[in-house]
Amino acid sequence: MSARRARGALLTVEGVEGAGKTTQAARLVEALAASGREALLTREPGGTALGRDIRRMLLALDGEVPAPEAELLLYLADRAQHVRRLVGPAIERGAIVVADRFSDSTIAYQAHGRGLPLETVRVIDDFARGGVAPLLTFVLDLDPEAGLARARATGPADRLESEEIAFHRRVREGFRAIAAASPGRVVVLDASRPVDEIAREIASTAMRRLEGA
Repeated sequence: MSARRARGALLTVEGVEGAGKTTQAARLVEALAASGREALLTREPGGTALGRDIRRMLLALDGEVPAPEAELLLYLADRAQHVRRLVGPAIERGAIVVADRFSDSTIAYQAHGRGLPLETVRVIDDFARGGVAPLLTFVLDLDPEAGLARARATGPADRLESEEIAFHRRVREGFRAIAAASPGRVVVLDASRPVDEIAREIASTAMRRLEGA
């Protein structure tokens, strides 16, 4: 009888706007692939075809601004589709999925940033992700003003990047609160450090965690 195929895992990269999440998520996938693992890079919102339509609605500056409750439900519609069509099946076949944002962003942005009830956000998020949860999360911590300057240097600001600085400060504090409450899962990294240095630390930490999973 053949050995049972190993189950995969979800690793997530989180942080404020401009913290370098996309770069670090891609670097982590490269490191995992180089080690011989099947690694899949994805993002939220926008990891599926439906998600890409939702992403455009959420980030566009020229459309109707969603109410905080509607914004929450759009993000979680994206997550429900993402988990069931991409993330869950990939984990089941043994792949390591690296996501640029996941549930922690919803808690940080919609509960801490927008002020929606934390427990309500958690309950709906639990339903949307259907039992899928990160094995390990990296939070790239950066002063929001520095992060927004980075983001705006790469192109026009989207709807979230155009929010007032107080909103982005609340989001940062939200990520810090999540990390403090989940020290076994969440690793906080100073995102002002050199990109290569951060990438090496993320890769080595991820490899150790996966070997012990």
